[in-house]
Amino acid sequence: MAARKPGLIALFDVDGTLTAPRKVVTPKMFEFMRELRKVVTVGVVGGSDLSKITEQLGNTVINDYDYVFSENGLVAHKDGKLIDVQSLKSFLGEEKLKEFINFTLHYIADLDIPIKRGTFIEFRNGMINVSPIGRNCSQEEREEFERYDKVHNIRPKMVSVLREKFAHLNLTFSIGGQISFDVFPQGWDKTYCLRYLGDFSEIHFFGDKTYKGGNDHEIYQSERTVGHTVTSPDDTVEQCKALFLAEP
Repeated sequence: MAARKPGLIALFDVDGTLTAPRKVVTPKMFEFMRELRKVVTVGVVGGSDLSKITEQLGNTVINDYDYVFSENGLVAHKDGKLIDVQSLKSFLGEEKLKEFINFTLHYIADLDIPIKRGTFIEFRNGMINVSPIGRNCSQEEREEFERYDKVHNIRPKMVSVLREKFAHLNLTFSIGGQISFDVFPQGWDKTYCLRYLGDFSEIHFFGDKTYKGGNDHEIYQSERTVGHTVTSPDDTVEQCKALFLAEP
């Protein structure tokens, strides 16, 4: 197998790209990424915190990839070592955070949807994750809400209200996964991780939610990346084989 190409990195979203949504990586995908890493530098960037990425990609994830960017890169690991952390609380301050959280909880309380569970707001290091149904829902309830949301646009409507209400905070709202959306300061989307990749002249990004409003959109359309839209983990494998592992 050919040696790694210098200056090239393949960067991957997690949900819907390396794994099925909120599912664990398959042994087949795990082995494929190990083989791919022999040819190109490999990184992952997810909106979730490191604990959730670890649940999906394994306990050794920070050693299995050259770069691991959790919370869009606000928590950054390189070669198994933590290299940077950014804090939303320090950026916005407690009063602005409280204003946003109070309004959001009132909105969810008045929201009429078939079921609600728990953990409607999850405060992460560099972002807030908002789930109208609640993150404690079961996998079946998660899938039911995703179908319901596609018809009734619960998340897009909520994002529209919050975007207008808190325009003064210059926040970005990014819908991802099946049940929630992320909220963070402008510029703290997945392009944030690119600041750590200055040594690479060719950055390929693979993600499933590359459409406008999706949490892969900004990095997908960045001038610094070559963006690839995937439809499933199997599609990710096939595209990578064609790009990086095909015989010359």
